[in-house]
Amino acid sequence: MANSLSSKKRIRQNEKCRVRNRVRKSRIKTQQRRLREAISAGDPERADVELRKAIKLVDQVAAKGTLHKNAAARTKSRLQRQANQLAAAKA
Repeated sequence: MANSLSSKKRIRQNEKCRVRNRVRKSRIKTQQRRLREAISAGDPERADVELRKAIKLVDQVAAKGTLHKNAAARTKSRLQRQANQLAAAKA
């Protein structure tokens, strides 16, 4: 158990950040699922909309520091590649 006031405050701050980060990561996962559903349904228009939403969300979360910038770039790249495969299949 923490003894000093500063360590007690740090515990409170860490808990708030942990909850905040969990919400942000959950939103990213939900948006990725929506994109995968649009891709599996074969709907390129909806997939494009969902991809733009996902990329924007990943950028926002990375800007807040919840996600590392390289992890964000890797995630966006993978999502873009999946969407491009759908577009190539439809063309």
